Amino acid sequence: MSNNKYKILVIEDESNIRSFVQTILESNGYQVLTASNGRSGQLQFASHRPDLVILDVMMPGLDGFQVAKALRAERCATPILMLTARGGIDDRIQGLNAGADYYLTKPFDTRELLACVGA
Repeated sequence: MSNNKYKILVIEDESNIRSFVQTILESNGYQVLTASNGRSGQLQFASHRPDLVILDVMMPGLDGFQVAKALRAERCATPILMLTARGGIDDRIQGLNAGADYYLTKPFDTRELLACVGA
C-alpha cells in the first residue's frame, strides 16, 4: 500500500539527520516537507497542514518543546513525534507534556521510526 497520501513535516536543524529521515520516509512512500528550525517549521505547518510532525528538541531559536506547545495551543490535533538526543526521563516527560504523542531518542532504529510513523 502506498503512503503517498500522507504528508510528514520533519523539523530538524541538523541537515544530515534531516536528509536521512527524509530519505527513509520518501523511500517508504511518504510525502516529506522539511524545515531547519522551529520558526520555519511553524510556517511550513501553517502552509501545508501535514498529517504528522517529526520534531527535534534542541534547535536554535524556538526549540521543539516550544513548537509543540505552540501547535497544541492552536488546538492542533496533528500527531507529533519528537526525535531527539535528549533521552532522560525528565526530557521525555517534558516532551509529552508539551504535546508530543511519542518520544524517540537518537540514535534510532529506522524500523522503530517507521513503526511510529505508521501508527
